[in-house]
Amino acid sequence: MVSLVSVFATAILPIVAVGGVGYLLGRFRDVETDALNTVVVYVLAPALVFHSLATTTLAQSTLARITVAILLFHVLTVLVAEAAGRLFGVSKTALAAVVLVAAFPNTGNYGVPVSNFAFGDTGRATAVVYLSVQAVLIWTVGVYIASRGNAENRLEGVRRVFSVPLVYAVAVALVVRALGLVPPVGSTAMSTLRLVGDSAIPVMLLLLGIQLARTNVGSTLSAVAGVVGLKMVVVPFIGVGVALAVGFSDPAVARTFVLEGAMPSAVTPLILVGEFADGEVAGVPVTEFVSTAIFATTMVSVVTLTALIAILQSGVVV
Repeated sequence: MVSLVSVFATAILPIVAVGGVGYLLGRFRDVETDALNTVVVYVLAPALVFHSLATTTLAQSTLARITVAILLFHVLTVLVAEAAGRLFGVSKTALAAVVLVAAFPNTGNYGVPVSNFAFGDTGRATAVVYLSVQAVLIWTVGVYIASRGNAENRLEGVRRVFSVPLVYAVAVALVVRALGLVPPVGSTAMSTLRLVGDSAIPVMLLLLGIQLARTNVGSTLSAVAGVVGLKMVVVPFIGVGVALAVGFSDPAVARTFVLEGAMPSAVTPLILVGEFADGEVAGVPVTEFVSTAIFATTMVSVVTLTALIAILQSGVVV
């Protein structure tokens, strides 16, 4: 078995360190995150995605297999979370919150750097594909889930997918790859894109830390215990099952896929419920429930991801 200490030091500690700096910054300084979010969404993340997809050494068949696996994973996690919510007879608002928290992992400002540290260039390339596909899903399926009771809000939210630059970065990267128009890796254009894209990772981690520092956990922790268990214990097994069913030829791709699915809850669901949902979950506002769930899953992930990476690197599972 791979040393847990070694895994933590090489794959998790760098993430915790940079995120910790962001947390401290958010606690002691009034940082304006809107501008940083805009830079990430409109410049850094699209550059990261375009460069990674345009220059990836992953075969087209592997890219297609990853996409199919991501779609299958999300369908299954949504169904499981939906079933769990209905089993306990929760309200529509609570059901939406549970499904969003459980079904959409933080594949961006957490998943990409962790996968990069854990599985190198292949891990990073696979994580970027995962991020790209999920970005489309979360701004379509995610909006639908968050706004079930309001068709007008739902339609407006789905339109937003076409305003997310990352979607266009994916499309352009795939087109230039298909047409053989990708500039040489060492060219000025690609070197510049890599420089800009690489800066996305530390900025994403700083933003994550700042966002966690602003989360008002309080007494809501007990209310999110169930969904945290669902997200961090049950959902990773779904990822393993999907990886085995799809049958990736490259073990590093399979392991990164499982790792990405086991990430803590994404931050985007907080935006979705804040804009498209209304009501309470377990006696607290839905936004407070979701933000606390994000905080709790992120804290728990330090332990669970360390153990999972050690298991994956040992080759015991996939």
